[in-house]
Amino acid sequence: MVALVSRTGRHLQRYDIRGRRQVVGCIPYRYNTTKKSALDNTEELEVLVISSQKGKGMLFPKGGWETDESITEAASRETLEEAGVKGIVQSELGSWSFKSKTYDTFYEGYMFPLLVKEQLEYWPEKNFRQRVWMSAREAREVCQHWWMKEALDVLVGRLSLQKKQQIEEVIPCSAR
Repeated sequence: MVALVSRTGRHLQRYDIRGRRQVVGCIPYRYNTTKKSALDNTEELEVLVISSQKGKGMLFPKGGWETDESITEAASRETLEEAGVKGIVQSELGSWSFKSKTYDTFYEGYMFPLLVKEQLEYWPEKNFRQRVWMSAREAREVCQHWWMKEALDVLVGRLSLQKKQQIEEVIPCSAR
């Protein structure tokens, strides 16, 4: 077994032109399929939330974007360190400026969807965080950050549109 450890320190931390620390994160998601019958499968979107290390509440994994990595590498690394999942980082959901609750400063946060392909039994922050799969609606209720809730709304809208487009592609045209 290979031991995974979290990166520490801020000597490689990125800041934008206004001096705001840049953080990146992911909304890990999967589809839970329930089989009602041979012809009727229901796919329910589930997202993974983690407990906060500071205070109480739940959130999506996020952390500092460092100068020696791409934005998607940073998002994937933070998700692995904090939530113990690996997967496919997809196109950016957006960016948000927000004020830190701990420090009296503004941050620039970028969020990505991560389609989960593997869930690890052991991960760097296993002893410091709880992780819970839940519906998007439940996650929106328990998430402690407004900007992460907005990112979740963007993800749900995007996935709903993709599903609608897939259904439209499958429906046969009527014969003329």
